[in-house]
Amino acid sequence: MMPSLPRQAAPPDEPSRPSEDRRHMIRRRALTLLIIVLLIGVPAGYLVISANQSRDSGKDKEKKYSATGLTEGWPSRVQRRLYHLPVPSGSDHVAYYETNNWKTSRLYIQFLTSEKGLDKFLKRIGSSRAALERDELAVTARDRRIVGWEFTGPGPWSGLTRERKNPTPTLDIVVNWSKRGHPMVYAVSRTTP
Repeated sequence: MMPSLPRQAAPPDEPSRPSEDRRHMIRRRALTLLIIVLLIGVPAGYLVISANQSRDSGKDKEKKYSATGLTEGWPSRVQRRLYHLPVPSGSDHVAYYETNNWKTSRLYIQFLTSEKGLDKFLKRIGSSRAALERDELAVTARDRRIVGWEFTGPGPWSGLTRERKNPTPTLDIVVNWSKRGHPMVYAVSRTTP
């Protein structure tokens, strides 16, 4: 058995600390608790608020994208760029609908434009009015059903399909010429990621 060492006294040059009084101890503990709350509670509260906002945002997006049919207004610039659908400025009666799944993404769009606007649109997609074939309803029956397009009204009608290699979108376009000088354009852009 080893002999125990005697306790050493504090060195003479270091004064011993006075014992802490009760008021000081309570103040120190309160300060420690406050620091803990600030270091843990604030970030935890921020995470809860952020999670709720994220969930609400997801619900809003779900409502937006679960709607069926066309939405009146212009698609975003990003959508128009991604789907290669450069709607000419000054177009009227613009409406669109976007669908996405793991296999194919589509943007449906319709707009009323001038003949000059149609020429600009066709030029931007790498085509021309000469490529439009009379009585060609290039938009498939399935795509027409999704947005409720019925190409049965007065014509004449013309259309074209602009097939391109993935990931560049393929475009199906139908034009209704019944309103003199103001063709109505219906287009579906589909891409496979």
